[in-house]
Amino acid sequence: MDTVISYIIEFLIKGEKSKVYRNHIGYTANPTEFHKYKIVIIPSFFFREDIYGTEASLPNLPLKEIHGIPLLFGTPNIEWIHDTLLVYADIIASSYFLLTRYEEIRKRNQRDIHGRFPGKASLPFNAQFIHRPIVDEYGHLLRDWLRETGIPIEEPHRKINRVWLTHDVDIPFYCKSLRNVIRESMHGRGFKQAWNIYNASLTEDPFFTFPWLIDQNLSLEKIWGKSRCKSIFFFKTGGKSRPDKPFYHIQSKDIQCLLSLCQQKGMTIGLHSSYDAGRNPALIRKEKEKLENNCKTLLSYNRHHYLSSREPEDLEWLEKAGITDDFTMGYADVAGFRLGTCHPVRWINPINKRLSNLILHPLTIMECSLSDPDYMSMDYRNALTYCLGLVDQVEKNNGELTLLWHNNRVSTHMSVSIPWQRTLYQRLIEELKKR
Repeated sequence: MDTVISYIIEFLIKGEKSKVYRNHIGYTANPTEFHKYKIVIIPSFFFREDIYGTEASLPNLPLKEIHGIPLLFGTPNIEWIHDTLLVYADIIASSYFLLTRYEEIRKRNQRDIHGRFPGKASLPFNAQFIHRPIVDEYGHLLRDWLRETGIPIEEPHRKINRVWLTHDVDIPFYCKSLRNVIRESMHGRGFKQAWNIYNASLTEDPFFTFPWLIDQNLSLEKIWGKSRCKSIFFFKTGGKSRPDKPFYHIQSKDIQCLLSLCQQKGMTIGLHSSYDAGRNPALIRKEKEKLENNCKTLLSYNRHHYLSSREPEDLEWLEKAGITDDFTMGYADVAGFRLGTCHPVRWINPINKRLSNLILHPLTIMECSLSDPDYMSMDYRNALTYCLGLVDQVEKNNGELTLLWHNNRVSTHMSVSIPWQRTLYQRLIEELKKR
């Protein structure tokens, strides 16, 4: 547990000297140890053996605040004991609670129809801070306290450190299979139009918006540079359940053309582990190997289809499969900061308190979270305002911004449910070019 606490303190401090500054901070209630540190954070009840994992470990609403920041554990009291700053706000336990998805192991009975923990059932949503990365705000507080004790730690210049432009290849084509032709013949455009699309080039398919997405991404990469702007296309190779439809074959001619396009344009390929793999994570390794064999390259990035990383401990299977970075950590029904941070963070297993090497990249915005009637049900104006607010938060906290837009959601060749999602993506790209 000491390793986890040390990591959280360093995560809050951030910067090249975080390990050095960490030595000035104690997490103890033992008065005989206070003199060893510049700052002592008094532990709350959260980690006590008789409390951890029980109903009593959950925060109570309404939450207390410290300097306007919601506090999950402890009290907002601070005092000096000789030369040591004593902090009763337990920002360590509060950070741990959010970074580990701890509440999900206490609320196993709260899952949606896809087995996911709903954002609208979460503490960040119900305490009304889902739009704020309060773990990063705790970091600002901790650095302020260090300066009060005479430690010359500097605040970094406000900027977005990195942008991840990501796309899940769920429905790559509108009408490129005989099954699609039958569907359109019976319930859609009719046989003639369906047949024409089926026989036309890929660029004529209504859902083949990948060239446009790639051009948008490259226009930002040109300004920001490859080190700060990266594009990932996540491909499926498995799944037999209805939510995994349409089933496409990674070896098919059309998918191979799409893979080649992505690779030629310098896009990164990632695994879109299937809905079935969300239910049975042991399938992840096989799906990853299948994609690697067809891409002729080793893969290390993953995102779960439907964002269906169901239980916190399931992430162990990503480690076993050789995944180093996961991009699933956002709520489907609410855009915002699921883990309380906009920084990549090492996964901590809340069951055994183990610190892993798997890196979690928080998902900031998925387009369908904003617009779908069962989710946030926003119109364009409100969605743009909300998105720009999240972008501002990432910039304020020097974090990473991760966007998820699906190719079929930005089609212009047919009537789609939310036609402004293409406009919104383009607007966000243009906004980022200015920052």
